[in-house]
Amino acid sequence: MEMLFNIRHLFIVIVALIVSSCAFPAYRSPYAAGYVERGIASWYGEDFHGKPTSSGEIYNMYDLTAAHKLMPLGTVAKITNLDNDRSVVVKINDRGPFIDGRIIDLSYSAATEIGMMEKGLSRVEIKVLKWGKSLSDFTVQVGSFAVEENALRLKEKLNQKYRDAHIITYETNDKKYYRVRVGSTKDIGKAERLAERLSEEGFSFFITRKD
Repeated sequence: MEMLFNIRHLFIVIVALIVSSCAFPAYRSPYAAGYVERGIASWYGEDFHGKPTSSGEIYNMYDLTAAHKLMPLGTVAKITNLDNDRSVVVKINDRGPFIDGRIIDLSYSAATEIGMMEKGLSRVEIKVLKWGKSLSDFTVQVGSFAVEENALRLKEKLNQKYRDAHIITYETNDKKYYRVRVGSTKDIGKAERLAERLSEEGFSFFITRKD
């Protein structure tokens, strides 16, 4: 009788562990609190002022916000200008910058706070203070065009070999861009392998999120 009770108790514990493990997302972001990244920062301002960001919030160049290609939206990070040691705390509410060699795009006010307006670009350190909760899929951006026909041609070319090539549009106050992307996965490793294949075939790329 005692053995039967122990078996039942063990079964209940196992079921509880399985249920509790299902309550967490399969993907664990590398951008947990304390994560540090270093690289080149740029900034964006008036051309995007008043336009929706990737989070759905309206971009206000006077708010302390920033765009990052991969960090979950809502992430709070401390940005330090490594040239003058000035810092600012920002919220990630947008995607970008989609220019090679840059890791973050700061709002006008955030860039002003750390004294990078004169140069336009600065070496910075990003330290995550609070991890955002957005866990949208990863995708690989292969091109961005001002002419829709060029984007359509690239999409058709990619669809000959890859699944789920698609176009999303992005507007500033005076321009409209057509961004060509491939794939959708919750596994950043799969996104990296897809990007590697595209690179081997001569495509330029950025791994980003779909939000």
